[in-house]
Amino acid sequence: MAPKRVRKAVFPVGGLGTRFLPATKAIPKEMLPVVDKPLIQYAVEEALEAGIEQMIFVTGRGKSAIEDHFDIAFELEATMSGRGKSLDILDHTRLRPGAVAYVRQQEPMGLGHAVWCARDVVGDEPFAVLLADDFMVGKPGCLKQMIEAYEQVGGNLICAEVVPDEQTHRYGIITPGTHSGALTEVKGLVEKPAAGTAPSNLSVIGRYILQPEVMGVLASQEKGAGGEIQLTDAMSRMIGDQAFHGLTFAGTRYDCGDKAGFLHANLAMALDREDLADEVELFARQLLAARQPRRAA
Repeated sequence: MAPKRVRKAVFPVGGLGTRFLPATKAIPKEMLPVVDKPLIQYAVEEALEAGIEQMIFVTGRGKSAIEDHFDIAFELEATMSGRGKSLDILDHTRLRPGAVAYVRQQEPMGLGHAVWCARDVVGDEPFAVLLADDFMVGKPGCLKQMIEAYEQVGGNLICAEVVPDEQTHRYGIITPGTHSGALTEVKGLVEKPAAGTAPSNLSVIGRYILQPEVMGVLASQEKGAGGEIQLTDAMSRMIGDQAFHGLTFAGTRYDCGDKAGFLHANLAMALDREDLADEVELFARQLLAARQPRRAA
């Protein structure tokens, strides 16, 4: 029997973004641009490519810019049209009526809590979760790759990435079972294991396809690492009751929750643009050449 189709995606966007202060004092971190497009729009476009029909944003205080971004800006569009400018660049910022829902997370209590806040909108359906600051670049996109794998194996599916052993304490880590190509059976999950105790170096990255039963597990509001309600803990309790796999993403991930990772993403995407690549590459080479004497000194 084919698994139930994934139609809905949850975007937890209620975080404070303190690592990017002062830039995020008045601007949501999800609205920080990679070249000329905010992080959250890349994630939404990834979901649209994968066939997602409803976007569910779990927001918090100070996140109204996200709602405005995915609304119709009448004054802007009228001005652009009046000047003969194409509105194509705004296509993926104007989602169809009824395709967007906003749920409020009153206080940041962890990723598991943010997902649980969307329970009434998700209903009794499998759903995807996308973390916008895990910026995924691939063809097809990460979620589309996951949907294709999910249609084969069903159950719960998480995105997996091999990380250096010395970084395993920063991630949720998979206890692996059998392997089949890019798919790995998940036998267990550990959130941010202490150094030297990780069961593997296969980490959980910010893309998930989950069955609705996870909401019942999250309802217990049990706190885990960092005193927060962890999604990893809830998923680990479902292992054995439902099929559970990790899919190694064929593409590149940039950690845009980290300043260096955010800059890496901007540089990589600029160099991938025909209208920017030559100028950016020339500047980068000139900048590196100018730094060489200082390094030598």
